[in-house]
Amino acid sequence: MDVPLWLALIVVGGLGIKLIRPPWWLVVVILLGGYLLADSLFAPLIDPITK
Repeated sequence: MDVPLWLALIVVGGLGIKLIRPPWWLVVVILLGGYLLADSLFAPLIDPITK
């Protein structure tokens, strides 16, 4: 089953907000930063760490 990245980000963000109740700006910064980092030149460096 293939899940689009944008849908996974919305689900993870929604669960994080409901369970932990962090500030909205922190959730946006973490999700946007992760999305941008995954699509950057650093992705090959991070890939072995996340597996």
